[in-house]
Amino acid sequence: MTLLPWLVIAALIAVTALYVAAEFAAVASQRSQLDQLARAGQRRATRLLALLEHDVQFDRFIAACQIGITLSSLLAGAYGQATIAPELAPLLARAFTLEPLTADSAAAVVVLLVLTTLQVVLGELAPKSLALQFPERTALATFLPMRVSMTLYAGFIWLLNGSGLLLLKPFGIKVASHLHVHSPEELDLLFAESQRGGSLSPESLRSLQRGLHLSTRKVRQLMVPRRDIVAIEASTPPEEILRRVVESAYSRLPVYERTLDRVIGAIDTKDLVGLYAARGQVPPLSKLLHPIPFVPADLSADQLVRFLQEQRSSKAIVVDEYGGVHGIVSIEDVLGQLFGDIGDELKEPDLAAEPMPDGRVRLPGSMPLDVAEPWLGTRWEGPAATVGGHIVNSLGHLPSAGDCVVVDGIETTILEMSPMAVLWVLVQPRPSHAANTNTGHEEEDG
Repeated sequence: MTLLPWLVIAALIAVTALYVAAEFAAVASQRSQLDQLARAGQRRATRLLALLEHDVQFDRFIAACQIGITLSSLLAGAYGQATIAPELAPLLARAFTLEPLTADSAAAVVVLLVLTTLQVVLGELAPKSLALQFPERTALATFLPMRVSMTLYAGFIWLLNGSGLLLLKPFGIKVASHLHVHSPEELDLLFAESQRGGSLSPESLRSLQRGLHLSTRKVRQLMVPRRDIVAIEASTPPEEILRRVVESAYSRLPVYERTLDRVIGAIDTKDLVGLYAARGQVPPLSKLLHPIPFVPADLSADQLVRFLQEQRSSKAIVVDEYGGVHGIVSIEDVLGQLFGDIGDELKEPDLAAEPMPDGRVRLPGSMPLDVAEPWLGTRWEGPAATVGGHIVNSLGHLPSAGDCVVVDGIETTILEMSPMAVLWVLVQPRPSHAANTNTGHEEEDG
């Protein structure tokens, strides 16, 4: 058996590997990495980036890869059957005492199996792994051969792409870009895998996950509820205004007329204290008022950030569908979703969960449902945004202190009530999650 056929087949398999590597590298390459190389003056990176960002050219690039893979695979198979199988058949006939026709068939099957194995391992799996591990380097290395291939296969590409479009048109299917856009769920998995691989710290993972799902958070889930708003009535006596400002932990306080539903602006406590220190008296609130914007309760968190930027404001009054004041929200509330609680300069930290010796957990009624999830061992879902609100919504009425109820399978004891809200509850987490409660708490604190 001569060596030349195997050399030809090796060359064809190498061609297949080239196209496979080029295709996977082009799809997996980070455009930001190529952009950095292009900015550094690498001409090949500039040309490759221009091709990848042009939908039509990129489609032709992928088509050239697929044509090249198909042609080289077919040629390898046909050449192997024409050259190696005839030489192998007599050897099999002598070794296993086979009839000539049987030996020819056996030789064809053996060559097919061997070539298929070599094509899969050397022509596809190995170059694919290499391309996915070093996508930018592989894409740059294969760029020039692919440019030549796109020119050589131009007629095939036009014919095959046109045929594909004609076949898909009756079904109303449009050809999409080959670029893979990750869904939020896929990105979440990629973040988790990066953290498990050591590329991300647990804190960075949590921040990325929070940022990823920021658009799903509504203002009503972030705001300080109406009952907790610290505000000043416009006709409040100066002494009372000064006392309220000194006792307040906030830098800006809303001002309203007669009822909280008629907010007319906000004052900067620093301005008021500065003027009082300079003049010895509290100036009229009307001279200190700054406009404060209003936002609907169902506005998403990312839209809120853009709105506050446009308004050049750090806070906004949240209104319900009837125009009544529902709460107040600040940019710190949004940042708290990404990095944990930040709060105002002197703001006391939010009430936290408290694990009890018997395995139960004491939760504040104002705790957001997503923060409470690790403590409950399950996700409470509904129109309410807080633990207390969800309990009231599930029961259909305000409970009383001391009531023991079951909410979505969780045994819950009402510890403390205000006239209109649940202040503290005691919950029994799901058994499968109770053992992990302390661990989850430590991670949240991190």
